[in-house]
Amino acid sequence: MGKRSKYICQQCGFSQIGWAGKCPQCGAWGSLVETLDETSFSKKSSFRAKKSPPVQAIKLSSINPQKRERVITKISELDRVLGGGIVPGQVILLAGEPGIGKSTILLQLAENLGNVIYVSGEESAEQISLRAHRLNVKSNQIQIISETNIDSIIEELKTSKSSLFIIDSIQTMYTNDLSGMSGSVGQVRECASRLVQLAKKSQVPTILVGHATKQGSVAGPATLAHMVDTVCWFEGDKQTDLRIIRSHKNRFGPTDEIGIFKMESQGLVSVDDIGSLFMSEHDKAVPGSILASIMEGTRPLLVEIQSLVIPSKTPYPKRIAQGIDSRRIELLLAILTQRAGVNIIDQDVFVNVVGGIVIKEPAADLAIALSLASAYLNKATSQKTLAIGELGLLGEVRRVPNEEKRIKEARRQGIRNIVSSAKDNSLRLIISTLFKK
Repeated sequence: MGKRSKYICQQCGFSQIGWAGKCPQCGAWGSLVETLDETSFSKKSSFRAKKSPPVQAIKLSSINPQKRERVITKISELDRVLGGGIVPGQVILLAGEPGIGKSTILLQLAENLGNVIYVSGEESAEQISLRAHRLNVKSNQIQIISETNIDSIIEELKTSKSSLFIIDSIQTMYTNDLSGMSGSVGQVRECASRLVQLAKKSQVPTILVGHATKQGSVAGPATLAHMVDTVCWFEGDKQTDLRIIRSHKNRFGPTDEIGIFKMESQGLVSVDDIGSLFMSEHDKAVPGSILASIMEGTRPLLVEIQSLVIPSKTPYPKRIAQGIDSRRIELLLAILTQRAGVNIIDQDVFVNVVGGIVIKEPAADLAIALSLASAYLNKATSQKTLAIGELGLLGEVRRVPNEEKRIKEARRQGIRNIVSSAKDNSLRLIISTLFKK
C-alpha cells in the first residue's frame, strides 16, 4: 500500500515521500511539512475516497438562505462576542496564554448547555473534576474523554447525541496516519480538518482550544484560522482579574467584538455594566487625567488616560507606556512640542491606561496629548473631560468614526465636558482654552 504520508515544501511546493532536513529544490530549511499521501490509502478509508463524486454548479439566485437558530450560552458577554449565540455546526477556535481562563469558561459553558462532551488531551478526568468542584459545576450531563488519538475520539463523537464538542486542546491531538508528533504542523492541520468535517456533517458546534506562541499568536499552521468559522482570542493580565475575549474572525457575526469578564473565586463573571471599569475615582481634579473613548466592536468604552511628566536626568528621556504603543507616544510628543508650543520632548514621560486595556485606534490621540499637556503644565480640568479626535502632523484635530455614538455614551455616563473636532480643530487652541495657558 506504500507510505501513508509525504512532505510538501511550504516555499516552492516541492513534494517527496520521506523526510529531509531541507527542501532539495529550493534549499529552504524547515519548510517541509508532513501531509497525507492520498494515493496510499485503502478503499476502506473513511476520510479519503479513491474516486471523487461528481459536482454540479447551482445558481446563486436559486439558493434560499435559511436563518439558523442560535444556541444561547447563557453567558451574556460570550454571546455578544459570538454574535448572539452558537450556530449549529459552527467551529470555534479559542486561543490564549496558559492559565488565562480558557478551561474555566468552557466548563461554565458546558454546565449551561448540558449534554456536552469535553475531550481533554492535557488533563486527566480527575483534574477536570477538581476544577469543576472549585467552580461549583455540578451538571451530570457533562461527559469527559481523556484521550489524544483523534481517530478514536471521532469514532466516539459520531455515536453521541451531544449538543457541543469541546477539544482541549487541538495541539495535543494526533492521528496514526501521520508519523509526526502531536503539535506538529501536519498533525494540527489534519486533526483540525477531520474535526471540522465532523462538525459540519453532524451539525454539532465544536470548540477547539488553541495554544499561544511567545509572539502572541495562535500556535500551529496559519491555515488553522482559515479552517474554522470563528477565532476568539482570550486576553488579560494574570496579575489582575480583568479578562477579555476578542473576536478576530466570525462568519456568523461581527468581528472585533469583545466580551469583558472578571475572574472571581467561582469562575469568570460577565461584566455587563462597564461604565466605571476603566476609570478611577478621584476626590478632586488631578493633573494628567483625561478620558478617551475607544470602539471595541460595536460598543464604545470610556477609558482613563493618566500621564506623569518629570524633568529628565539623563541624556535620553524615558518613554514608558502601559496600554499604548510607545512609538505613538513619541509621535504625539513631537506634535505637542512643534505644533502646540508645549516643550515636552526633553522630559521623562509615563503614560498608563487604567484597567489594563490596550488602545490601538488613533481616536485616542487627542486624549493622550491633553493628558500629557495637563501633566506637564500641572493643571487639571475643572471636571472630568472626555477628548475625542485623531491628531495630524500639522497639529490639526480630525474627526473619528462613530463620533456621535461615542459622545452619546459619554453623556449617558454623566460626562458633560467633551472636547472634539466639532468645537475646535487646532490642538494649540484646545490646550490654550482648556488649561488657560
